[in-house]
Amino acid sequence: QVKFVKWALWYHGYGRRQLQRLPADGSAGSRELLLAFSWLLHSLGLLEQLLALNRLQTGDEAAVCSCEDELPNSQEGAAEAGPEGRVDVRYLQWLNGRLRLQWCSLHAQHQEQCKLLHKIHLFTSGSHVDQNLGHFSVTETDLIRQPENYKQLLQLLESEAMQLEAFLEWKQLEPVYWQWMETVLDNMAEEGNTSESQDAHVDKRRLPEVISCCPWADKLTGQMDRLGRDLMVLQEQLHQLVAQRKAAWWEKVAAREELQKERFSATARKIQESVDLKLRGLVSLGAPQKKEMHGSCRLVLRSKATASKVGFGGCVSQEAVLAVSAAEVIRELQVRGSSLQRELQQLRQQCRHRLGEVAEGLEGVICISP
Repeated sequence: QVKFVKWALWYHGYGRRQLQRLPADGSAGSRELLLAFSWLLHSLGLLEQLLALNRLQTGDEAAVCSCEDELPNSQEGAAEAGPEGRVDVRYLQWLNGRLRLQWCSLHAQHQEQCKLLHKIHLFTSGSHVDQNLGHFSVTETDLIRQPENYKQLLQLLESEAMQLEAFLEWKQLEPVYWQWMETVLDNMAEEGNTSESQDAHVDKRRLPEVISCCPWADKLTGQMDRLGRDLMVLQEQLHQLVAQRKAAWWEKVAAREELQKERFSATARKIQESVDLKLRGLVSLGAPQKKEMHGSCRLVLRSKATASKVGFGGCVSQEAVLAVSAAEVIRELQVRGSSLQRELQQLRQQCRHRLGEVAEGLEGVICISP
């Protein structure tokens, strides 16, 4: 458990060495654990995530996200890093096929779930007390069929209410907690400074004792100091020499790569990328700014008449009551899908061009494009 906690904190970005040096039996390190817990509270929003995970969903909800992903940056970083070892292409093809199969089965199950939800919403239409909803959800329908389960639901709602009350109380007392953590940090910093000064004082105190009892210790200490200074000078010269050799080597490698590449194709590619960036900037400037949707929304069945009165479809998000129609989300996803498809075609063309360049450098090899 101690090893797992250390690994999990390191994985989330907590790189304090004092925590990693704690004993594996858990006999020490209470203040280090307190610091790590406070870091999780501040950096990850731990309490908010726990409340979101433990939230009781009484309605039929679906995740809606229209945020733009930074795919080009991640792809460029992966391309620059390169594979560490050789990977069999057939294994990658098998993984791709397995992923496609899992995706198709997940899509089919999601479609079946949507059909069943539509049946429940359609059959219970007009039965709900809230006219904005108009129909029951799956949980409410199950409570109607099995009324004895309402006690368990009531207990879950009371538990969630207690968690929300505790969270509100924590928000009121949170400034006091962070003031206390500042004092803990100051005390730990002072203890670290005093321990270092004590160690230095002990080292300085031991040396005169040795000198006083040994007449040749003064001469030996002077020789050691001179050797240490000479070693420092040699180390600096060595670092400078290594940096110069490394810079010269990278210049040679860059010059050789530039000679191997076709200058015309590289220049044309750069021009095309700059034009694409400018066009994207013009499109983003000319298009109206739309608020990106992100979060879970409650599914509400709307007819065309009620939808025209209300606005769009029914949706209850985490931030505020917001109406989003399914047709609008579908149109936005179709636009994103077409843009991603165009980007995929461009990447395929670049890969084919790169494979052609590699095949030209191989002797006795014929590359047939699929």
